[in-house]
Amino acid sequence: MIGILALQGNFSSHIQILNKLGYDSKLVKSSKDLDNIDGLIIPGGESTTMTKLIAREDRFVKSIKSFSKKHPILGTCAGLILMSKNSFDDKVINFGIIDIESERNAYGRQVHSFDTRLDLDYNSKNTSFMASFIRAPKISKVGKNVQVICNHDGIPVAVKEGMHFATTFHPELQNEALIHQLCFGDG
Repeated sequence: MIGILALQGNFSSHIQILNKLGYDSKLVKSSKDLDNIDGLIIPGGESTTMTKLIAREDRFVKSIKSFSKKHPILGTCAGLILMSKNSFDDKVINFGIIDIESERNAYGRQVHSFDTRLDLDYNSKNTSFMASFIRAPKISKVGKNVQVICNHDGIPVAVKEGMHFATTFHPELQNEALIHQLCFGDG
């Protein structure tokens, strides 16, 4: 069973992707909801709002960090920001799950959103897929143990460290299951 952080953001599209892959899903709204799940998705949304909602429960941040030691986490867009080591914004909690630095809204405002085809090269999988960038962050620094699996115009947009994956884009908005499949297995 894969949990989806469901405090704010587009978690319903992730449920559809998990259903497509044959996974059961569970909405995660508190630390106790992390029990009995095998992985977690931190979806896109508004990272400052998500931070405020996560911070309402004292132990939620600690619980997510602890969960990440044994279970895979996929972060998309705002999820990547929260998973990063630093986003240079005091209004955002950074879990430090992936050794990257990120910049919020680096591609511009909502009107600068775009869809594009990306090439993925990971574990002998060479494929292309469509991705949506909506007020997307940029990865400004990648740690030495982080593997870049997709670039856009020479900038990393999808990364993996250990069992964790994060994207600056929204694969779920294109009904694209590839990244979810890489993170959580074949269903």
